[in-house]
Amino acid sequence: MHKIYSRPRIRLPKIILQSRKRMQSEKAKKITTFLMILIIAFSTVKLILDAVLPIFDTLCQNRAKSIATMVSNEQATNVMKQHTYDELFSIEKDKNGNITMIKSNVIPINEIISDVANKIQEQIDTKGRENIQIALGSFTGFKMLAGRGPRC
Repeated sequence: MHKIYSRPRIRLPKIILQSRKRMQSEKAKKITTFLMILIIAFSTVKLILDAVLPIFDTLCQNRAKSIATMVSNEQATNVMKQHTYDELFSIEKDKNGNITMIKSNVIPINEIISDVANKIQEQIDTKGRENIQIALGSFTGFKMLAGRGPRC
């Protein structure tokens, strides 16, 4: 039998094939190493954030409550300085001078309530951002470092 079409095959030396494989394997090793470093870095960041976020949330809530308490006390005091007891309540007595009834004047009391609430909200709105600092012992969880680091 005769071959109808035949062409010579190109044979590459094994050295060239091995160097290509070696280059590909080195490239694959570099990519794998890079991906592993990324996975380890992201895992470390995730673990740290999972440990710190509950502490940070608690500190933020406590700081917000503290600010709200200070502002509401301050504003309530400022508003109440403008009013007297006689404005808010009227006392009725009998013929002998005994107190029979204390009536509250609802309109001034309601005005005070709304005024205090508005002033508290205005004050909180102007407060802006507050810095929260986490102590080193709370951040790391080491009892040896308890109370060390920045103060709130």
